Amino acid sequence: MEKTVNQKAWFLILPVLLLVAFSAVIPLMTVVNYSVQDTFGNNQFFWAGLEWFEEMLRSERMWDALGRQLMFSAIILAIQVPLGVFIALNMPKSGFWSSFCLVMMSLPLLIPWNVVGTIWQIFGRVDIGLLGYMLDALGIPYNYTQNTFAAWVTIIVMDVWHWTSLVALLAFAGLKSIPDAYYQAAKIDQASRWAIFRYIELPKMMGVLMIAILLRFMDSFMIYTEPFVVTGGGPGNATTLLSIDLVKMALGQFDLGPAAAFSIMYYLVILLISYVFYTVMTNLDKKGG
Repeated sequence: MEKTVNQKAWFLILPVLLLVAFSAVIPLMTVVNYSVQDTFGNNQFFWAGLEWFEEMLRSERMWDALGRQLMFSAIILAIQVPLGVFIALNMPKSGFWSSFCLVMMSLPLLIPWNVVGTIWQIFGRVDIGLLGYMLDALGIPYNYTQNTFAAWVTIIVMDVWHWTSLVALLAFAGLKSIPDAYYQAAKIDQASRWAIFRYIELPKMMGVLMIAILLRFMDSFMIYTEPFVVTGGGPGNATTLLSIDLVKMALGQFDLGPAAAFSIMYYLVILLISYVFYTVMTNLDKKGG
C-alpha cells in the first residue's frame, strides 16, 4: 500500500521560507555579487573575480583583527564557562531562594546590547563614572580611552558581567536534570565533593555546557555593539575586532568589494566552527546514549 503524500503541507511552511529568503538568502546573494565585482560609481559594475578575496587573504589588517577576535573569544570562554559552572553549583536547588537567584541571574540578559555598552562607557569614565573615579582615587592608572590594557579589561569585564548568567542558567538546568539517586549512591559510597562533580555532575552537564560554549563563542566572535559603544575600536586599533573592522571598511571607507569578500570569509569561519561544535555535541550524545 502506497503512502499518501499531502502536498498541502508545503503551504504551511511557505511563509517561513519566504521570510528566510527575504531576511537571509537575498542579502547573502547581494553580498556575493559585490564580492566578485568592482564599481567606479554610477551603479556600473565590472567583473573582478576572486581579486577581493586574494586581497583580504594578504591583508595584515584582517589577520590582525582576526587575532584580536580569537584572543577576545578565548579569554571570554576561559572566564565565563568556569565562573558560570561555579555559580550554578552554589545556587540553591529549590525553594524561594532558588527562584530569586534565577530571576537575578536573568536580569543582565534582558538589557539591550547598546544599553550595556552605554552603562560601561559611563561607569568606566574617570570624571563621572563610579569605577573610573574610584580607581583614580586609589592611585590606579585607568583610562580605557588611552590605555590599551584598560580598554581590554573594560570590554572583557563588561562581557563577563553581561553573559556569564547564560552559562550559569544552562549549567543549572543540567544540574537539575540529575536524578537524586545518583547523589544517594555517592553518599552511600562516601564519595568526596570533587568526585561527585567529576563523575556525576560534569558528565551530566556536558551536553548543556557544549551548547553554552557554542553560544558564547559564536556571540563573542560576532560581537560588535558593546565594544564599539565603549571604545569605538580604540585606542588606535587595540580593540578593533573583526565586526568593527568590517563596518569601518564597508561604511567608513565604502570599500564594498573588499568588505563583501571580508564578510563572506567571516561567515565561512563561523559556519566552520559551528559545524565543529555540532559534530562534537553529536558525538557526545551518542556516547551518552
